[in-house]
Amino acid sequence: MNPLLQKAVEQPYCLSRDERIALLSLDDPSELFAAAYEVKRRRTGRSVKLRGLIELGNSCAKDCFYCGIRRSNRQVRRYRIAEADAVRMARWTFERGYGSVVLQSGELESEGNTGYIERIIRSIRDFAGDSFGVTLCLGEQTEAVYRRWLDAGAHRYLLRIETSNPQLYAAIHPAGHSFERRVECLWTLKCLGYQTGTGVMNGLPGQTLGDLADDLEFFRTLDIDMIGMGPYLPHPDTPLGKGIELTPEYAARQLQLGLKMIAAARLYLHDVNIAATTALQALDDRGREQGLLAGANVLMPNVTDVEYRRDYQLYENKPCLDENSEKCRNCLNWRVLSVGEQIDWNNRGDPPHFRRKGIYEAQF
Repeated sequence: MNPLLQKAVEQPYCLSRDERIALLSLDDPSELFAAAYEVKRRRTGRSVKLRGLIELGNSCAKDCFYCGIRRSNRQVRRYRIAEADAVRMARWTFERGYGSVVLQSGELESEGNTGYIERIIRSIRDFAGDSFGVTLCLGEQTEAVYRRWLDAGAHRYLLRIETSNPQLYAAIHPAGHSFERRVECLWTLKCLGYQTGTGVMNGLPGQTLGDLADDLEFFRTLDIDMIGMGPYLPHPDTPLGKGIELTPEYAARQLQLGLKMIAAARLYLHDVNIAATTALQALDDRGREQGLLAGANVLMPNVTDVEYRRDYQLYENKPCLDENSEKCRNCLNWRVLSVGEQIDWNNRGDPPHFRRKGIYEAQF
């Protein structure tokens, strides 16, 4: 094995910035993927953790230049799923053995939204107990709101930073979107005791491999438990997506970079949970499976009712818009088995990185 890869396999956090860039620069990443898979095998095994994703609503107070549900996009039909329907979808996820659910929506800060989420979480806890994972992906909130949702029964939170470069962050967001507040929210989530996740977009316009190497260090500095990152995909109704065509050549480059980042994150951080995101499948039908073979250990299949899915498109070419949840479950099981892995049914799948912290014992 390449000595650099061998070093990374044997010890986490041992790669310098230049070495992380070197891994991301490999023309033939096959050995990189193999090394990352070896670390995954040792640290998390060959079992895949599932998170059933419910897209609760697409109204958003943010106006990010890359996002299809940004506030200024007048082409979007806005919706919010009724509480009873959201609970029904979560119950379906629980009864089908997913082990965990993700509640995701556009970013909103209001008492109405806070109470809506809080009631859904409590309803899930009523039928599922503590053995079922509840992850939130609801953006920036105050410490008081995060605490309310934690007390209601949530225990994971995913808040993507999108890029750890403040200048690049400013270039892809309008004025009033604060990089500092986003980082502060991540620290708040950690201090409250959430299993904390973040992630970035790979292949953003103006992004360098040095930026991506720094993103990996950002994950380490914040002692992140889980990572949800994926290739940047353009949306035609966004400022950043205008003029970018999703050609086969563009898709191949973005997919390769996304897989390299999964592998580099696994080699640098070792025991975190890493998702093979739907964006990989948008670039290649077998993209998520390739993500598993590059070191990812989590999948987040969409369990939202089909009638809502076309209205929650953050990027172009989102897959599985018309595939009902039962069909998706069966397809997903087959896909995972096809690459020599198996789904860890009925397991909420806490990250090994979080389990080895003292806070885990204090919480459970």
